Amino acid sequence: MESSQLIESLKLKDKVAVVTGGSRGIGRAVVNCFARLGASVAVNYIKDERAAKEAVSQAEAAGVGALAVQADVALVGDAERLIEATIRHFQRVDFLVCSAGIWEGAAIDEMSEEVWNRTMDLNLKGTWTVCRAAVPHLKKQQFGRIVIVTSTAGQRGEANVSNYEASKGGQISFTKSLAAELGPFGINVNSVAPGWVDTDMCADVFSIPGYRKSVEEGIPIGRVATPEDIAWPIVFLCTEWARHINGEILNVNGGSVLCG
Repeated sequence: MESSQLIESLKLKDKVAVVTGGSRGIGRAVVNCFARLGASVAVNYIKDERAAKEAVSQAEAAGVGALAVQADVALVGDAERLIEATIRHFQRVDFLVCSAGIWEGAAIDEMSEEVWNRTMDLNLKGTWTVCRAAVPHLKKQQFGRIVIVTSTAGQRGEANVSNYEASKGGQISFTKSLAAELGPFGINVNSVAPGWVDTDMCADVFSIPGYRKSVEEGIPIGRVATPEDIAWPIVFLCTEWARHINGEILNVNGGSVLCG
């Protein structure tokens, strides 16, 4: 099969993807991957307008439409505005990738209410808000793909980040519930659960002498994932090739966490 036929078989061309947290890290890589396969993209960001505009320019250079939308998806009104702006610009939305998130924590007896709420509001509530806003449009067209970026942290216990673990475990349960609820409407809902990824979220801990090496020693394939290592499986779940996958938690962690 020629490369053009291969790309055509994925059925991403002329579709529209909304990527929360699309200006950085995994989200930015997802934007790039969608664009390379012919899907237009709405790049959501909170603060870094320059990075979002760079993502838009790179997508446009790949020959697709692109739009940057500032919105804090922890807020219902902002999430609605993100989806409305996408519909207004592209006249449709087909794929929603919930990638916006933060990672911070503390010992349970030292954790402030602010840290708990900030994590839950962006990671878990922010997933709910954009799904809530997008689903009516997906139902109307009887087609859609939602991919939630969760974490291996939602499947195992880790000390001193109970807020993050709870938010990611909540995303996993939310994924399974929506898969059952929305499947009859032609909408598939899945999650990708990364392990360690080489993004700015992990930069501080990787700067600790010896820490990265200790992490890599716990990964059977011997390296930390790149953002693209996570992005391609996310995009795959939106393709025609994955049309019968629904309610799945796809672990992409090099074998560091094996869940059956």
